[in-house]
Amino acid sequence: MSDSRRHKLVWFVPREALETTREAVFAAGAGRIGDYERCSWYTAGTGTFLAGEGADPSIGRIGTEERVSELRVETVVPADRAQEVVAALRAAHPYEEVAFELYPLVELES
Repeated sequence: MSDSRRHKLVWFVPREALETTREAVFAAGAGRIGDYERCSWYTAGTGTFLAGEGADPSIGRIGTEERVSELRVETVVPADRAQEVVAALRAAHPYEEVAFELYPLVELES
């Protein structure tokens, strides 16, 4: 029997890297709901950060708080593919430190 458990993956990305990160997570097995593929949802917001000594920020400067227009992207991930999907996201993302969240989803009887 295959594992039907799923997680929700959420990540934050500048608009110009949206398609690169989506392609990476979909290729690794995310975004499938029933007979549909490449399922995701995203919305715009503002991310903030202050890079400390030793950081190598792709945007901004060390010691200056930055505000960046970003997208919050969500998709589903089979639980048994979560490790591979997150690795693909990290490899495709332009930031030194990728902000993401991974939540187990509750399965309900149909």
